[in-house]
Amino acid sequence: MRRKVLFICTHNSARSQMAEGLVNALHGGRWIAHSAGTSPTNVHPLAVKAMAEIGIDISRHHSKALKDFKGEEFDLVVTVCDDASENCPFFPAKRTVHKGFKDPSKAEGTEEERLEAFRKVRDEIKDWLMQILY
Repeated sequence: MRRKVLFICTHNSARSQMAEGLVNALHGGRWIAHSAGTSPTNVHPLAVKAMAEIGIDISRHHSKALKDFKGEEFDLVVTVCDDASENCPFFPAKRTVHKGFKDPSKAEGTEEERLEAFRKVRDEIKDWLMQILY
């Protein structure tokens, strides 16, 4: 039976979406991932692009609200930004973890410079997931 993980971020637009995509693509045999936001908006196009570069398609993802998961139980709940960690309501989980990652959507500069910020956070999340999910 696969274990369930929920990634929570403020807007459910980048970090939590990338984490969801990474888990489902790389650890889908053992885990099923979902993501949600405390104030959901839209999936950031540069998050989609950064993930596509490593062969993971999140283009059909959409931002989801925490209320969409009310009543569900998770094996692991991870807040990936400080704001979500501070403002997140309790979710039933066997384990709750906070791991803050820098918000790539706040990066400035050319599109290539901003994309590089998304790549960096994507890779940091991927490396961290390899440690925590085993």
